[in-house]
Amino acid sequence: MTAGVDVGHPQAQSIQSDQDVVRVRQLIRTVAVAVKLSLVDQTKVVTAASELARNTLVYGGGGSVEVTVVENVRRKGVQIVFVDSGPGIPDLDLALTDGYTTGGGLGLGLSGARRLVDEFQIETSAESGTRITVTKWSR
Repeated sequence: MTAGVDVGHPQAQSIQSDQDVVRVRQLIRTVAVAVKLSLVDQTKVVTAASELARNTLVYGGGGSVEVTVVENVRRKGVQIVFVDSGPGIPDLDLALTDGYTTGGGLGLGLSGARRLVDEFQIETSAESGTRITVTKWSR
């Protein structure tokens, strides 16, 4: 994993421990630098990813993340997909409410993570767990 990160070739990381959460942050930072995100945007996407990785571990019972460099006509970005097979989020509207937290994370909650990225999508159910896709674009 270097500055020569390829567009469209995802990098995967398991999330089964606190050390994996640290590895996720490092992976996101490396990819964010490679796509030339500003320092502020690097910090935003790493912070959001850290919160989501922690949620994957704590509430989803572990899972995985896939990080992909994406590109559109004007710019590159970082797309991050978090997946777990946990119990899902029982009240998604409540979980996405500003200030809502169950404690233990950075205190951002899902709404805070959503504000730090450009695109945010969540799918959750008791049967299949939770899948959160976020994207941060270069400016």
